[in-house]
Amino acid sequence: MQAVNASPSGEPVTVPELEVVNDFSIHVATVNGSGSQSSNLVLLRALFEMGIPVSGKNLFPSNIAGLPTWYTIRASKFGFTGRKKEVDFLVAMNPQTAHEDVQSLDPGRAVVYDESLGLDALRDDLCFYPVPFDPITAAVCPQPKLRKLVRNMVYDGVLAALLDIEMEEIRKAIEKQFATKPKAAELNWNAARAGCDWATENLVKRDPYRLERMDGNKGKIIVEGNAAAALGAVFGGVSVITWYPITPSSSLAEAAQGYLNRFRVDESTGKATFAVVQAEDELASIGMAIGAGWAGARAMTTTAGPGISLMSEFVGLAHFAEIPVVLIDVQRMGPSTGLPTRTSQGDFLSAATLSHGDTFHPMLIPATPEECFEFGAKAFDVAERLQAPVFVMLDLDLGMNYWTADKFDYPDWDIDRGKVLSEEDIERLQGDWGRYRDVDDDGVPYRTIPGNRHPQAAYFARGTGHDEDANYSEREEDWIRNMDRIQKKMAGARKWLPEPVIEDGPKARVALVAAGTSHEAVREARSQLRLEYGFETAYCRVRGWPFSHATEEFIAEHDHVYVVEQNRDGQLRMLLRRQFPAIHDHLRSVCYYGGMPLDARTITDAIVDQEGL
Repeated sequence: MQAVNASPSGEPVTVPELEVVNDFSIHVATVNGSGSQSSNLVLLRALFEMGIPVSGKNLFPSNIAGLPTWYTIRASKFGFTGRKKEVDFLVAMNPQTAHEDVQSLDPGRAVVYDESLGLDALRDDLCFYPVPFDPITAAVCPQPKLRKLVRNMVYDGVLAALLDIEMEEIRKAIEKQFATKPKAAELNWNAARAGCDWATENLVKRDPYRLERMDGNKGKIIVEGNAAAALGAVFGGVSVITWYPITPSSSLAEAAQGYLNRFRVDESTGKATFAVVQAEDELASIGMAIGAGWAGARAMTTTAGPGISLMSEFVGLAHFAEIPVVLIDVQRMGPSTGLPTRTSQGDFLSAATLSHGDTFHPMLIPATPEECFEFGAKAFDVAERLQAPVFVMLDLDLGMNYWTADKFDYPDWDIDRGKVLSEEDIERLQGDWGRYRDVDDDGVPYRTIPGNRHPQAAYFARGTGHDEDANYSEREEDWIRNMDRIQKKMAGARKWLPEPVIEDGPKARVALVAAGTSHEAVREARSQLRLEYGFETAYCRVRGWPFSHATEEFIAEHDHVYVVEQNRDGQLRMLLRRQFPAIHDHLRSVCYYGGMPLDARTITDAIVDQEGL
């Protein structure tokens, strides 16, 4: 360690001797509604185009404007894209939180701040960089009304000077961000350039952090999980989307409508070959989606936890009447209104068994944008094969944040509509068919779609008791036969769901199980356990429920299996125990439920504590 000055007139501060290159976090603290999202995305894209693996986490309030917001950009030459618990480089632009933000830093970290805040008086063990943002902004933006929005772009230029971010990439990122507003692009570029020039002339580099070009993003893109899932749904053949606005799923429906407008308009007539309906509430949205599924459309709705709660009775109808429909749940903090802009995995149990009575709904659980795209498409095949509601379980972190991803592969599978009888099929059967008969002994009956003109094609889609031929029935044997058949159908659902991803090894002392965005934190935590403690682990990432036999075998092979998830009660663990009761004593919990994206250090510390390392 060595002593250096925090600023030209600062007190000595202790910082690491060695440079920290392409492996640190930038934490920007601003005010919601101040235009900081544009400057943060410009930073993110500039780092991405420099070839540095990067991710962005947006922590924002659920009001319109005025409350604190934070954006964390993580650069990791090792490719770790989960949240980093420690803040390395703070940009303090919000007077409301500046003192608390500074006090939370570890010694040796760096702070860029508005000089009017006087933050350098708070501590003498940080690298402070005071910047006169208002004079710099005023010099390049003559219109006072626009200065609040342009001001944040100045810190992009300051960071470029201090961290060696290439200004050419900043310029290109600004042009992309304001592609339809050339005057705004020019104004923001001038602000970024002014910030860089001022920092170059007035600040002395005092911290160890630096960025340099590498080749870590070849063939990759930056994308939000919601946009990826929306595009997947389009490739999966969705033709009806019904939705009601709710954070954090609204952008998924909006993105899907944008893609459909581009790719699903008949060129000869100019008419849409799809329908996107913003309903009056969640009940209407799921009701319309189920009706469209019954009519033969590939239909979906998007929602979050509160919407799932409201949809309960309708989902039970689709389960019992056996109507295919896809629900994409972008999970957020609950119960009740909860924290609408915080992430969670708190809907696993409710989605799996939604509605009263004995119900069971398959879930696909993506962990990456690539899987959002893939599962967003394949969910429709699963729903139509099973003739049932199917959930795709994202969360706010995956859905609303930007992730580095491989370019999506064009789907190489054929759409599978399941067991649908045509007019010719019914004629061949001489009309002898029943909507709820188990002909193939797999629990999945045959169905017809409205528009089939055969006189024997019609049936009643019933949510009440019925026999094999869809006739109303309250007979005990008919009810039990139906319930047992549906149970058999759902038990076979696992063959249509994605297999788990398993990483095992002979030296593994314990195992971890996780799903969804917990994956990125688990991946890094395993590295920390290995490098810091010499502790090897095995890992199973489940991607669908009901769980596969491979998941059961994995758990059985390890005495201590830590189930890592983002809810208080261990819902993933409960589902594992429900399906595999004979091996439930192998399972332990690592639960985080603070609303922030899960970080690796939280997992590492929990396992170290429970294992007594």
